[in-house]
Amino acid sequence: MSDYITTHSGIHFYPTEPEPEKFRIEDIAHALSLICRGNGQLKVFLSVGKHCIFCAREAEARGYSTRVKLACLLHDACESYLSDVPTPFKRQMPSYEELENKMLDMIYEKYLGSPLTREEQQKVNEIDHDLLYYDLLELLNEPSDRPAPEMKAAFSYEVLPFEQVEQTYLELFRRYSAELSAHHQ
Repeated sequence: MSDYITTHSGIHFYPTEPEPEKFRIEDIAHALSLICRGNGQLKVFLSVGKHCIFCAREAEARGYSTRVKLACLLHDACESYLSDVPTPFKRQMPSYEELENKMLDMIYEKYLGSPLTREEQQKVNEIDHDLLYYDLLELLNEPSDRPAPEMKAAFSYEVLPFEQVEQTYLELFRRYSAELSAHHQ
């Protein structure tokens, strides 16, 4: 039995020993467009990729920096290599969380130039948490005790073909990466 996974592009990727040069945005976009949020326990299919697109568009609507927009798009990228583990279960697996955090820092290093600052991470977490409010309400009929967060960008739970989500993810990635490169010149 092998200790690697084979990615969509054919790369042998070792999830417990990630190598930054083996991260491919095309593999990330493809896998995230096919992985369902909420462990599949939703009214309709919502891919992790579409969720990341929602997060990135919300960061853009809030006027956040290009780094935060790109971080929002990439914040669940590890799931393309480690899968989506439900948070209550993940909390019981400290070694998984450690690996996930290490891998995410490597992804941010590769695509953003450095891991996130505390302030940037707080903004990503806030948007992710705000969208979770609506995911729980709309897709699981789980109301929250907290007030409804104000969202600046429109989003829809309409089920889209994975190819469309994958393409949109890649388009946003290219746009934000170009903006980030322009700021560093």
